[in-house]
Amino acid sequence: MKNKLSDLNDHLFAQLERLSDEDLTAEQIQQEAKRGEALVAVSEQILKNADLTFKAATFVAQHGDRYRPALSGLIGKSVTVETGK
Repeated sequence: MKNKLSDLNDHLFAQLERLSDEDLTAEQIQQEAKRGEALVAVSEQILKNADLTFKAATFVAQHGDRYRPALSGLIGKSVTVETGK
């Protein structure tokens, strides 16, 4: 899976468009509202994970690569951080 945060943005706007469809029946609106709630719940977790990953990369950037092994599950090995040291 190669989803990006920009893809999440696209999904959120697509859901907004579905909710704004004036041709929906009450039942369809209810179904889209439930789908929207699920999308929001998943989106919140994705954003929390992205924030945690960013914080881990920032920590390594500020404090050096000696902490990279402990944080490798968050930032991965492919992230290159230059500390200016």
